[in-house]
Amino acid sequence: MSTITSANLANAIVKLVAAEALPALLGNLVMGSLVNRDYEPVLAHAGDTVNVPIPPVLVANNIAEGGTVQPQNPNLGNAQIVLNTHAEASFILPDVTKALAFPELLKAYMQPAVIAIAERVESDLLGLYAQFTANAPVGSAGTPITEAVIDAAETALFSAKVPATAPKYLVVDSNTYSQIRQIPRFSEYYSSGEAGLKALVEGNVGKMKDFFIFRSQFVPVTGTTNPNTHNLAFTRDALGLVVRRLPQPLPGTGAVAEYAEMGNFGLRIVMSYQPNTLAQQFTVDVLYGGGVLRNNFAVQVNT
Repeated sequence: MSTITSANLANAIVKLVAAEALPALLGNLVMGSLVNRDYEPVLAHAGDTVNVPIPPVLVANNIAEGGTVQPQNPNLGNAQIVLNTHAEASFILPDVTKALAFPELLKAYMQPAVIAIAERVESDLLGLYAQFTANAPVGSAGTPITEAVIDAAETALFSAKVPATAPKYLVVDSNTYSQIRQIPRFSEYYSSGEAGLKALVEGNVGKMKDFFIFRSQFVPVTGTTNPNTHNLAFTRDALGLVVRRLPQPLPGTGAVAEYAEMGNFGLRIVMSYQPNTLAQQFTVDVLYGGGVLRNNFAVQVNT
């Protein structure tokens, strides 16, 4: 029979808190769920560089009768993503046993911390829009989006040789999403069938011009007199999100950590005792970096 000790009780508490963390995180990620996520449960430190390989481009040659093959020497591409963000959100529980006795109370503490992490990831990924220069931006600052603009974005990705089978995404702000819902041909049942009915009744655009359309509160806006909203049309391999494990606290320092990992995303939850407040402090943190993998696989959609 195993003996209950303060050490394994502390570990059990942190595991219980960790179980509440990731579902809340993944439920609040938009960009983080759409981009290429490279995750390995290996330890890393802030400032480390991760090399993400990019497949080379090969050419098909016509081999004539009696001819020979033409070996190619492709160069494997490489995108370097720096783990330059160590995001954390901490909170204090004066009475941890009370929170554990009421799961909803524990969730009330945990969700704001996790949502803060998700918002930071979203902002950083959408902030990469300026690095997509291979395709000319479509749309104009301060101008409502139109069917022609969405069509131009899809055409740009097709011309950039984005694989036809690759899902395409369009992430826009709330105003642009509202404008899309009001495009007549896509918001009425008589012109677009079931999709139009959903847009009209449920407010869900769904898919248009081969784009799965999402809205985010963190789409960057620049300028003051004529604000420019930098929406982004892209496919999964346009951006990369690299997450790495943070190390465990040193033994005997009064801190206990547990990893919460799901769907190529990992968080560390640390519980420590704060003698100044006579309370337990919980810290949710993640080490990550975002970067461009394929410049030609995304296009800015300005509104």
